[in-house]
Amino acid sequence: MAENLTALGEHIAAKLGSAVTGHAVSFGELTIHAEAAEINTVLTFLRDDPECRFVCFIDICGADYPAREKRFDVVYHLLSPYKNHRVRVKIQADEDTQVPSAIPVFPAANWYERETFDLYGVLFSNHPDLRRILTDYGFSGHPLRKDFPLTGHVEVRYDDEAKRVVYEPVKLVQEFRSFDYLSPWEGTTYILPGDEKAKS
Repeated sequence: MAENLTALGEHIAAKLGSAVTGHAVSFGELTIHAEAAEINTVLTFLRDDPECRFVCFIDICGADYPAREKRFDVVYHLLSPYKNHRVRVKIQADEDTQVPSAIPVFPAANWYERETFDLYGVLFSNHPDLRRILTDYGFSGHPLRKDFPLTGHVEVRYDDEAKRVVYEPVKLVQEFRSFDYLSPWEGTTYILPGDEKAKS
């Protein structure tokens, strides 16, 4: 199986030239690394080439690597029911450069691109309706970025007096940042309040 996928990766790389920057087989799946500007060329080839026939569009997702210059991976997953293969196509993007929308090749990419924009902030050019899909109107930030605060920026609650939903800055009830993350079974090296009352 791995030999077949390696041969398929070499076939794709040979046909697409500079649009593909590399390929690898891991965990029984083929991964193609492509140039962001050429994503539609790559997707069209994978869909139409008789050796590939990846006609089923599965998903788009993102990954954030803040230390890199192009911090985002945009990952496309395709399925070939004719060949019984899956392929993962990875491109790199930054916060400002727009990635061409895959909707002309796979119309099903519409909501997945909106989700990737909403959660990571990746911009897609020529998208017919690029707006948030999972977070609320007026939401600040992109929650799956590594630099997004764990608590968020605001909390939402219904105010009985105002008879409406209100947004307020997050208030932490406990001292969040000094939590020691120690296992409760191992115990701490310091005396917790109340422990002094326990019998030795």
